[in-house]
Amino acid sequence: MSDSSNNLHIPPSKHDPYAALRLRNFQLFLLGLVLAILGEQMLGVALGWELYQRTKSTFALGLVGLVQVLPVVLLSLPAGQLADRRDRKLITLLTLGALGVCAAGLALLSALDGPLLLIYTCLFGVGVARAFHGPAATALLTQLIPPDTFGNAATWESGIWQVAAITGPALGGWGVALWSPALVYCATAALMLLGLVLIAGTRPRRLERAAAEAVSWGEMLVGLRWVFATKEILASITLDMFAVLLGGATALLPVFAEDILHVGATGLGWLRAAPSVGALLVALVIAHRPPFKRAGRTLLIVVAGFGLATIVFGLSNWFWLSLLMLALLGALDNISVVIRSTLLLLRTPDAMRGRVNAVHSVFVGISNELGAFESGTVAALLGPVGAVVAGGIGTLAVVAWVALRWPVMLRLGQIQPEPSFIEVAERAEPLLP
Repeated sequence: MSDSSNNLHIPPSKHDPYAALRLRNFQLFLLGLVLAILGEQMLGVALGWELYQRTKSTFALGLVGLVQVLPVVLLSLPAGQLADRRDRKLITLLTLGALGVCAAGLALLSALDGPLLLIYTCLFGVGVARAFHGPAATALLTQLIPPDTFGNAATWESGIWQVAAITGPALGGWGVALWSPALVYCATAALMLLGLVLIAGTRPRRLERAAAEAVSWGEMLVGLRWVFATKEILASITLDMFAVLLGGATALLPVFAEDILHVGATGLGWLRAAPSVGALLVALVIAHRPPFKRAGRTLLIVVAGFGLATIVFGLSNWFWLSLLMLALLGALDNISVVIRSTLLLLRTPDAMRGRVNAVHSVFVGISNELGAFESGTVAALLGPVGAVVAGGIGTLAVVAWVALRWPVMLRLGQIQPEPSFIEVAERAEPLLP
């Protein structure tokens, strides 16, 4: 039986908070996504704990981020072009399979107490898979649901991500405490496989592609040029990148759990889960409310709050205050994610979604993974508390700079789709080669 619900628009209403969730395609995609993220979060906790126990080095923790961000930076633009030329669903499935293989490799190395070089090699493989997965999976979502549910889908996707990010770190911490990191990596591999099976059941609409252009650097850079021509998107991505790059303390949580808060592996799991608890609560509120009327000002305010909460977390020696600040960080960050994702979904021409999402993946990869390397490196010089506090102060400075550099953010109101994707593409056309 065909999935007719994916070809029909939901009848208009004042506000349907469950519009996207009523679609079978989105249900399968979202469930597959949550399983994959669940495994990824479990792996992150187990890997951070194992590396710190083996090395007692903050630099070793930071190196995890660097090894994973390099392939994202190097390969995301070609990956975006591939997502615009080839079957996005197939690419998504292949990359999930690759992530499962890398997790299985880490399990074997952990069980055999393998060399750190091979562990970092597996992490490099994770980075390669992510580089191709991000643009394809994000672009695939727009082929699974009608455009009038894009904003609602962005909210629920962010919320369900937080569900996985709440339970994943907690399960990872418990798995390490009760069993071993190797078993956690095995569970990650199994979850990736289950996610692959679920997404394989989706039925994306056929994408009408333009005639294939010759492969060139100019074509790969189309997404980058378009992002730089669309100031509100460039500003929102820049805010997120520098906030997480400077203010992210996630890479140092094993240090805080072991040496500052003294809560062990189980406490580390709760620390890793706390941001997602706050983010999930905010996602539920956002889903039941109309879109932000002053999206630009809201984005600037929540990122500034992110910086302040980071400073308080860095100075805290009390476990419960640290948990509260991490939850607040997650809540504020999720508002930023929803605004940015809605902008990307509603303003990006369908024919270049893969390349635009590739640019977004580079920014996100730089902020998350290179941010982990930055945190580990600065912590080696200033100590973990100094690194986190300095990052929070830097985040506040970035908010002020973005507000002055792109005043369009102060005028950005409720996010609406452009009159047509053709007009949006024409805005970037003079910059294209």
